Amino acid sequence: MELLPLPQTGTSHEQLMAQMRSLRDKDVKWRDGKVFSLVFYAGDEILEVIKEAHALFMSENGLNPGAFPSLRKFETEVVSMVTSLLNGDQYVVGNMTSGGTESILMAVKTAREFALSRNPKLKNPELVLPITAHPAFDKACHYFGIKPIHIAVRDDFRADVESFRNALSPRTIMAVGSAPAYPHGVVDPIGEMAAITREREILFHVDACVGGMMLPFARKLGYPIPEFDFRVPGVTSISVDLHKYGYAAKGASVVLYRTEELRRHQFFVYTDWPGGIYPSPTMTGTRPGGAIAAAWAVMNYLGEEGYLRIAKQVMETTDFLKEGIAAIEGIEIISNPDVSILAIGSDELDIYAVGDEMTARGWHLDRQQFPASLHLTVNHAHSVSQAQFISDLGASVEKAKRLNWSNVSSKVTVKLVKGLSKLLPEKVFSQIMAASSSVGPKGSAMPKRTAAMYGMIGSLPNRGDIRTMVLDFMDQTYSLEEPQKTKKAVKDHP
Repeated sequence: MELLPLPQTGTSHEQLMAQMRSLRDKDVKWRDGKVFSLVFYAGDEILEVIKEAHALFMSENGLNPGAFPSLRKFETEVVSMVTSLLNGDQYVVGNMTSGGTESILMAVKTAREFALSRNPKLKNPELVLPITAHPAFDKACHYFGIKPIHIAVRDDFRADVESFRNALSPRTIMAVGSAPAYPHGVVDPIGEMAAITREREILFHVDACVGGMMLPFARKLGYPIPEFDFRVPGVTSISVDLHKYGYAAKGASVVLYRTEELRRHQFFVYTDWPGGIYPSPTMTGTRPGGAIAAAWAVMNYLGEEGYLRIAKQVMETTDFLKEGIAAIEGIEIISNPDVSILAIGSDELDIYAVGDEMTARGWHLDRQQFPASLHLTVNHAHSVSQAQFISDLGASVEKAKRLNWSNVSSKVTVKLVKGLSKLLPEKVFSQIMAASSSVGPKGSAMPKRTAAMYGMIGSLPNRGDIRTMVLDFMDQTYSLEEPQKTKKAVKDHP
């Protein structure tokens, strides 16, 4: 691959900004309320507060709170405010992290160290979690040498308590419940699960990354939110993202522990380095001060009143979308979501084809599998686009119902893959899939229509083929070269 060198001379400020704005124009239009993941937008007024606070502390480093007592104040007060919101007491402690994944990594690492402190001879530690739990837990298990034990969910996609109970063992270092689970927006039976782990003296983590800054306010507004936080006996740690429904700058999350004793197993300290004693509270070394400061600023700017006002608008928008989706024949909302996260599925038509039609109309919707569905995380930005969304969704469903070439080719592709997977030897089938794993037109990372691709992925019996395809896609995504050139360069490398 030909490398990109530094430019010989610098570029003017005006030219740089013009180039960057031009590139940004090709990104998804999150300000227009057409993006249902990735960005949480609460209006320009709040955005300006975040930007100013972030810029004010963009050079400060949270690695050394002694040098930057301002960041220490911001972090400890943010942790305290989130603790109060989640019904913790004065003994609950925590830290800010770069995002939900790091919060989860820290919780799992802490559980492993805590378990080893109690049983140094522990071998093959396990983590028990529903299949709907966030993949960050599997990532943590991969990093820290822990075996994930996935349990089934009920018909409503909440964790099955009996499966959960039966999966626990003397090797279980921690169990997990979601509030809510990201795929379908449902809260696991946290009270029942935590009661079981408490009885067996096993740590129980609640992943409230997406819901931690939304569920408490929805409850205050009168919505029937299940208990999920430190009010539940047996809950020992919670992860909460501030850059989601807290509307803070990315990346900002919090991981909380019921006791200081437990949190000590999160810390890393190295005392024998010639450069001095090295303490690190979380995964990262350098910790960007801007994200910490911006989280503190937006929480103080909005206060409870501001968050309640936004949550009310989000829930009203969610109710509007629920009613609108229910009125469209051929699609439905999966399960009965507890808050503002929805999954749209269908027993009658190809929901991925509906997604393609919505993409053609400028909407960004994530695709899900098992079962096939389209994902919506409703936030403040969607209050201005809700009517247009329902109108476009209805039109997209009608178009997906018609027999057109895109739908026919998608169905043929999926059926062909299913047929080949049954007829060909596994090794040959895998080779064919590897050869065809380059996705998208030349020079682009993703195709405009993905119904065939997602349908094919859902039908593959060998999940290793999918992993290879995704790895190829990642290689292509993070390369300067076009996809075809990248594959040739890798192939020709000695």
